[in-house]
Amino acid sequence: MHKAPGFRLETGFVFVLLVLGSAISVISWGYGFGSLAQPGPGLYPFFVGAAISVFSLFILIAVLMSGTGKSLPAREGARTLALMTLTFCFWILAMPLLGYVVVSMLATYAFCKVMKLEGWRKPLAVSAGTALFIYLLFDYWLYVDLPRGILG
Repeated sequence: MHKAPGFRLETGFVFVLLVLGSAISVISWGYGFGSLAQPGPGLYPFFVGAAISVFSLFILIAVLMSGTGKSLPAREGARTLALMTLTFCFWILAMPLLGYVVVSMLATYAFCKVMKLEGWRKPLAVSAGTALFIYLLFDYWLYVDLPRGILG
């Protein structure tokens, strides 16, 4: 006999992400998309919200269908949560000093290490790619003035 899965914190979190992604998409729809030559303020948030919603829906379906899940031990999960929180705090506090792109690269590298991405080359490649993507998207294509910091 198949037992129905009970409520787990993971299920609730994924459901909250699904609702949040949907809300972001609905709200950003009203801002307007603009055109490819001049994107409007709702273009990027709409697609990010839609991506959050779609991926959350897939994860929610997988979690509900599996019925069981491997969870992190309490001590390791608390350590991961604390390190991620500290990294976000560093990202916010260091951004005016070092600039958005540099701090995003450092924070992405720290996130990769916290999530146990092996070696130093893979995290460096992910963080450099993220920084390059952020620079190209916001500074080059969308002409958004990001904090530059002391490095220019």
